[in-house]
Amino acid sequence: MSDSRSARRTLLWPVAMWVLFGLIIAVLPYIFTSSSSISMMSQMGVFIIFALSYNMLLGEAGMLSFGHAVYFGLGGFFTLHAIRGVNDGVWSFPLELMPLIGGLGGLMFGIVFGSISTRRAGVTFAMITLGIGSMVESSANMFTDFFGGESGISGNRVLDVTLLPFSYGPSIQVYYLIGAWTVVAALLMYLLTRTPLGRISNAVRDNPERAQFVGYNTTIARFIQFSLSGFFAGIAGGLFAIMFEIMTAPNVGLVQSGMVLLMTFIGGVGAFFGPILGAVLVTYMHTALSGFSEGWILYFGLLFVFMVMYAPGGIAGIITAHFAPWRAGVMHRLLPIYALALVPALLAVAGLVAVVEMGYQLSLAYDPSRPIDLFYMEVTATHVGAWAVAVLVFAAGLAGVIGARRLVRSRWAEVNRTMSATGDSP
Repeated sequence: MSDSRSARRTLLWPVAMWVLFGLIIAVLPYIFTSSSSISMMSQMGVFIIFALSYNMLLGEAGMLSFGHAVYFGLGGFFTLHAIRGVNDGVWSFPLELMPLIGGLGGLMFGIVFGSISTRRAGVTFAMITLGIGSMVESSANMFTDFFGGESGISGNRVLDVTLLPFSYGPSIQVYYLIGAWTVVAALLMYLLTRTPLGRISNAVRDNPERAQFVGYNTTIARFIQFSLSGFFAGIAGGLFAIMFEIMTAPNVGLVQSGMVLLMTFIGGVGAFFGPILGAVLVTYMHTALSGFSEGWILYFGLLFVFMVMYAPGGIAGIITAHFAPWRAGVMHRLLPIYALALVPALLAVAGLVAVVEMGYQLSLAYDPSRPIDLFYMEVTATHVGAWAVAVLVFAAGLAGVIGARRLVRSRWAEVNRTMSATGDSP
């Protein structure tokens, strides 16, 4: 009886999570009602699909790609050409299914480039994808009929041919179209991880020699995984094209490829929901920080370095590490030490932000002596005292973080001993 209950709970838990995921997407526009919020949440949906498709390579099969934006961008270009064809009366196809055109475009080029790149693994594979990404980006200025040259390709998403009675002119209608595709695409990618292909990809990632020894063709497994990830990246590109109604050469470029790598790694490649968290966080930071500071790319870089050095499992790794203490009922012993460590951490971040912003003010501002607003205070970057205070705050915060780190480690060791004694260790 207990086994059947456990099996039922194991089956129902993922179903409940997916229903909750869909409900969150459906309800969010009623909480965040401004047009800028709707636009940002639409971008989050697009990049959730894009990051999950990248995780099919890096997280599921251990393939580090520097050119994944190729399939995202090409999917967007194919979608926009298809939309222009409907607008010109060349053919008829409903807008709701247009992302499939992008997906098929991504799949087609995933098969072509995957047949070359997946013959090698490791660093060689990464270098090949870097070369393919550079080649496709530079080709945008050669094949202007397809890529549109420097100005790119634009189109009008308001079509006469739709499955539902919506024009998709208002951004809220586009949000729900993207939201529906986000749930469907994410669910399909999740189900793929439960198939034999997903298991073989994990085996190829963990120990390719052993997988080959027991009879699996590692090249074929990498090729299929690569091609399918291109399909889902193309769907994300198609939704991006529908949302912005324009595609340009940088959409297939290395900067876009670097951005999806940041999203996936910061979110965490070890858990399926990691790239979802990464896409939401990075999209929010990109939107919020780019309007706040010239140094938003520097902040992204610092965050990436911090995660690589101190949290290689990403945000998802941090969350999953706390499942065992939570189940064992000893989480309350960690929370006070976390609160204590948060104070110097915030001080260090505040000091670092002050140093960076004053540095940008000195180097880029027309009048560096003009005060800037930092933490509800006016700060003059040309004033030596402001620099001294910022450096002092950063140094004090950093020293506090180093001290708090020892306390956190000591408390974790104590919690692990308690869980081992009670038989609750993971």
